[in-house]
Amino acid sequence: YRNTILLIFSLLFYAWGEPVYVILMILIIISVYLCGLLLNKCDINKDKKGKKQVLFLAITFVLIFLLFFKYGNFIIDNLNILFNSHFNNIDFALPIGISFFSFQAISYLIDLYRNKVKVQKNLFDLALYVTLFPQLIAGPIVRYDTVEKELTNRKETIEDVISGFKRFIIGLSKKVLIANQMALLADTIFNHPSLQGVGTSLAWIGAIAYTFQIYFDFSGYSDMAIGLGKIFGFNFLENFNFPYIAKSITDFWHRWHISLSSWFKDYVYIPLGGNRVKKNRWIFNIILVWFLTGLWHGASWNFILWGLYFGFLLLIEKLFISKLKIPNFLRWLCTFILIIISWVIFRTETLFDLGLYLQKMFTFSHTNYVNIVFQYPKLLSMFIYFIPAIICSFPILKKWYSNNKNKTSITILSNIALIILFIFCISFLTSSSYNPFIYFRF
Repeated sequence: YRNTILLIFSLLFYAWGEPVYVILMILIIISVYLCGLLLNKCDINKDKKGKKQVLFLAITFVLIFLLFFKYGNFIIDNLNILFNSHFNNIDFALPIGISFFSFQAISYLIDLYRNKVKVQKNLFDLALYVTLFPQLIAGPIVRYDTVEKELTNRKETIEDVISGFKRFIIGLSKKVLIANQMALLADTIFNHPSLQGVGTSLAWIGAIAYTFQIYFDFSGYSDMAIGLGKIFGFNFLENFNFPYIAKSITDFWHRWHISLSSWFKDYVYIPLGGNRVKKNRWIFNIILVWFLTGLWHGASWNFILWGLYFGFLLLIEKLFISKLKIPNFLRWLCTFILIIISWVIFRTETLFDLGLYLQKMFTFSHTNYVNIVFQYPKLLSMFIYFIPAIICSFPILKKWYSNNKNKTSITILSNIALIILFIFCISFLTSSSYNPFIYFRF
């Protein structure tokens, strides 16, 4: 009954934003379910060839929808440019969260093929795994083995419910009180007409504002998903671990969007041979994985460039930088600057905009703050939100909480603080315009 209720409301939740594409998601679920049964049958009959064929066809089926809806127009636009043709674009909206639930479906099939999980013979339980509303729209990417036992055998305790609510409020506060405010500042600067009057200092402020925006936006959603999951008895894995304290790009990707980076590592990088191959092939593996990582985020050359940017940085780091003895602070500073630049690549929508913004960042041009503030009088008031953004980007509060010996008083104070934060969030939401999560578009 619990699973049935969760499934019904998860489908209703998705239908609220995408009523038509519920049918598409159900079609994918039924296909994955039937292919799972076929994989299990091939396993029983020891039919290795048939098992490979079923897996290939199943993954191809899922990817066809992803390619059609997410990359169809991108492919058509580039073909038109390349061959001077005039193919019409596909007039379909992108189904919300298609990248997330497609990757979850694929991970189930591959893990089943590898005999890491047992086949799910209950269609509705498999459907719940794919559609579970807390993480359906913007992740984290939950693997089947994480919730396999909890789908059929889980307990909800009052402690978990309370813990889940606390985590949800923390995530909501990240989104509403920090990410949304950083977005106002970042959008004002990035969307300024031709960046006139925007000099080097303001360009860097905009880039740093977006750096905080995307972190608190996405980690906030992940916190809310983890909190909601815990309320219903599901324990999702952590998706962020203070990524801006990273002292290397490798360390950053061990801390940022962990579910995605580990997905590509386990299902693409390692099957390609990982680092257990010749040097040229290893370089190819890294570039391919990061090309796909960039492409996963969106059908745009900027996203592809963003992925390749990280691929080349990782190669340079592993081949040269890792051998050097560099002070920790300098490692952190260089890593953080490289990350800020990466988010400029990610944020700009065209290569022309990217070139213009990077030019502003590195040409040491003057910012006319008088004109900027005159045009955008609320701009100065947004700067105060850098304080909580900086504090919450580091594990300062976490360490203080864990090191404090008087747990009872700290718990009471933290509960009061969370209630106040929740009230602030409601106040901000009722007075602000619609501001969706960044990762909805992926």
